[in-house]
Amino acid sequence: MTVQDWFEKRKQAQIQRRELEGKIEVDMDPDLWVKCVHCDAQLLKEDLEKNDMVCPLCDYHFRINVRKRINQLFDEGSFEELFNEIKPTDPLEFTDTESYKSRIEKAQKKTNLTEAVVTGIASIEGHKVATAVMDFDFMGGSMGSVVGEKVTRIIEKAIEERLPVLAITSSGGARMQESALSLMQMAKTSCAVSRLDDEGLLYINLLTEPTFGGVTASFGMLGDIIIAEQGARIGFAGRRVIEQTIRQKLPSDFQTAEYLLKYGQVDIVSARKDLRDTLGKILEMHTKRGA
Repeated sequence: MTVQDWFEKRKQAQIQRRELEGKIEVDMDPDLWVKCVHCDAQLLKEDLEKNDMVCPLCDYHFRINVRKRINQLFDEGSFEELFNEIKPTDPLEFTDTESYKSRIEKAQKKTNLTEAVVTGIASIEGHKVATAVMDFDFMGGSMGSVVGEKVTRIIEKAIEERLPVLAITSSGGARMQESALSLMQMAKTSCAVSRLDDEGLLYINLLTEPTFGGVTASFGMLGDIIIAEQGARIGFAGRRVIEQTIRQKLPSDFQTAEYLLKYGQVDIVSARKDLRDTLGKILEMHTKRGA
């Protein structure tokens, strides 16, 4: 099978899937109700939002976008966005079933973001922190050149202002449309974290649903303290790929935050409602140590 045949086969599969999804009957108003993907409960959207997008019946943590995450974690009005002027280009003029340029434009329109990460300075319970917050809604939170550049710049800003860094990840990995340029961001961001460590500054990772691929293999797992949100899936390769490779069935909780905590790969698993308090206490301890 040629590369062209592979792309054509993939394109036809996507068309068939969209047609099937279009035929599915929705028995509730999506503007008022949300169906829990874990327990199938029909939840009033307003109540779900008041509960920080966590199912009140089964405690399933819905994936949330970058704006909701900022509003939930940081002190009101404290977030100051930086480096928003850095925007993606199409250096390889890449096209698969669709041009990369078109995919970027669609993602920007869908999310009202310029890229898959938002960086800036904010505070949590009065403690100032430099932060990078990823959004899975923007091309699966994939890491391309701009994501790597913005993460690196916010770490450099933290070094300049002597601030701790909080990286909040939600990603499927490196961005294939940028080929080796995206893979280079793993080394670039890891070197930035190393410089932060040399300066003796605190680096915190908050891993959310899902965090995979090149982000996990670089700045996503290098923190002094690694926190995972309850129920988040975290890994490098996906579950199905691993099962096909080793030809074994994996445990049902494999790659969950709780599984990683059990085997010492993360330090804390926290429910969403406790995250702000947990981060506040860590930053307070760090401030006192610094003093």
